[in-house]
Amino acid sequence: MGTVFFYHLTRQPLEHTLPVLLDKARQAGWRIAVRGIDPARMDWLDEKLWLGPEDGFLPHGREGGPHDTEQPILLTTSPEVKNDAVCVMTVDGAPVEPDEVSALERVCILFDGNDDMAVQLARGQWKALTTAGCQAQYWSEESGRWEKKAEA
Repeated sequence: MGTVFFYHLTRQPLEHTLPVLLDKARQAGWRIAVRGIDPARMDWLDEKLWLGPEDGFLPHGREGGPHDTEQPILLTTSPEVKNDAVCVMTVDGAPVEPDEVSALERVCILFDGNDDMAVQLARGQWKALTTAGCQAQYWSEESGRWEKKAEA
């Protein structure tokens, strides 16, 4: 059974934090799906990943290409995992189901702590997933470094 990690972004923006988490997941040998809700936002993330430092290149693709199933990191708005990912990272409140958490190694929910609606949505996801029996951890960068603040 997998675990869902909630990342409360308060100091660094998504475009800084996501590549760090993706790199750690790739180092673990995982394929990753990055799930959002807005295709334009996913295009923006795609561009940010391509413009990253050369020494931090993250091989990835945008859903809808001819090689979706082969992508080590696939940016998508689909709830269906198409690249055999064992880790799903969600942004902007993309949905996650309890059975999905159970089937994966890891689910990461990244949410903007400066957006009240995003915080409320993440709290709702925490409650729904933990009530369904999913293991969950809440991580905060409020102190300037990532610290685990809660576990269920």
